[in-house]
This record gives sequence, C-alpha cells and structure tokens, in this order.
Amino acid sequence: RPIAELDNFIKVNKHLPNIPTTEEVTANGINLASMDAKLLEKIEELTLYILQQQKQLEAQQKDIDELKRVANKSK
Repeated sequence: RPIAELDNFIKVNKHLPNIPTTEEVTANGINLASMDAKLLEKIEELTLYILQQQKQLEAQQKDIDELKRVANKSK
C-alpha cells in the first residue's frame, strides 16, 4: 500500500489497516494468534517502507554528489 494511502487511512480511521480499534479490543478482546499474525504483517510492511526509503535516499545522495561534482567543475 502506498505510504500516502496508508497516511490517509490512518487519518480517516484513527488506526492501522487490519488492526482492531481500541474500542473493538475493549469490547471483544483479542485473539493472540490472530493479533500476532497481524503484527507480523505490519512489521513486514514497515520493513518494505524502510527499504523503499533507503533506495530513495541513495538516489538523492547520488544526485547531490553529481550536482556537487558539476558545480565544482564550473568553478
């Protein structure tokens, strides 16, 4: 799920997708096996977001280095 879509979901629903709300947990409790599976899913999503951000940071750093190189050549 794109990060912007996730951000919008959280703003609208006040909780993560596929995770029960506080009210639902208070009213119904939680199934630990089910919650563990959902938390593992969230860990995987976070890992994917981190990897995506790292790739973006590396691309930006490459662009910065190239701009510095060009700027230094023109001096």
